[in-house]
Amino acid sequence: MKRFDRILLKLIVIQFVILVFTQLLIQQKSIQPYLSRVVQYEGVNKLTVTEWLETFSQEE
Repeated sequence: MKRFDRILLKLIVIQFVILVFTQLLIQQKSIQPYLSRVVQYEGVNKLTVTEWLETFSQEE
């Protein structure tokens, strides 16, 4: 049982490290266009923030 506990603990630590790394990666502004296809599908990836907000406010 000790061996199983050590393996499980290692897996949990590895999973936590990967989670933290991916969360930090997602928050980088320069990488977001490559990770999010929704922006490309919506066609707002080249708009400024105000133009982007106007796009969503017109849909309502």
